Amino acid sequence: MKLTIAVHVLGILIAVMPLSAQEPGYANPVTPTDTVLLAKLQGLVRGFGGDVGVYVRHLPSNASAAIRADEVFPTASMIKVPLLLTLYDRVERGLLDLDTVVPYPDTLKYQYEEITDVVGYLEPGEKLPLWELAFLMVALSDNVASLWIQALVGGGARVNEWLAANGFARTRVNSRTPGREADRTEFGWGQTTPREIAAALVAIREGRAVSAAASEEMYRVLTKSYWNKEALSQLPPTVQAASKQGSVDRSRSEVLLVNAPSGDYVLAIITKNQTDTSYEPENEGHRLIRSISRAVYEHFNPTDPWRPRR
Repeated sequence: MKLTIAVHVLGILIAVMPLSAQEPGYANPVTPTDTVLLAKLQGLVRGFGGDVGVYVRHLPSNASAAIRADEVFPTASMIKVPLLLTLYDRVERGLLDLDTVVPYPDTLKYQYEEITDVVGYLEPGEKLPLWELAFLMVALSDNVASLWIQALVGGGARVNEWLAANGFARTRVNSRTPGREADRTEFGWGQTTPREIAAALVAIREGRAVSAAASEEMYRVLTKSYWNKEALSQLPPTVQAASKQGSVDRSRSEVLLVNAPSGDYVLAIITKNQTDTSYEPENEGHRLIRSISRAVYEHFNPTDPWRPRR
């Protein structure tokens, strides 16, 4: 009788545990190394003017390749993936509603530089629905929309609480987050590792992020990137990919989960300490991202005849 009660109680505890307590957080599992792919990647990063981290995993076979995949790098705009996850967590808990129309606060008004920061053109008091802010944050990488969402979910500290509770040991928001000023100086808005940011996309793809329904909605948004000139440009236009890009002076980054013919794979590429700080298409970081993206796609899909036009 006591054993039956104990088993029943254990079952209840498991049922109410957060996802991070049932699985190793959102972490990618230990997987066999694809030595052929790893050699290709090592050749591509050799001689790069800066530091490079790469993580690749082919989901059906679990084969992977990693270069400095557990080292901390700047996220730049990839921090918007954790912001999206935290937003949907709040929605799932009933604390926020995506259909709520929210007024633009004058505290967010700042000098925007990207034409895609469309929210920055609003006047304080003008309104947008929360779901539209989420779309602008991810698809256009709108910085003003992102800062707005960061504030709406409770600030960077609240995002970091969610990350810690869900097994992200190194991924954190630094900007506008008390106590993380030194990290912001070193890494900027946010920080992550190639393995962890890749794990976030895998969890969303597999329906394990927040909830199955939330994961589906987030995945749809992540497949609508305006920024398709780098890693995405090396994929056939008929192949869907969920992605997020990042770019600051000394860092270029992209994470993508590709629904390829041979099966899904996730790829994260992040640089730091780049000597090339230009914002031209031929920036060394951009060229590296394109070359790695193409090499990984061809590795997993060797019979696909499509080739990039440029």
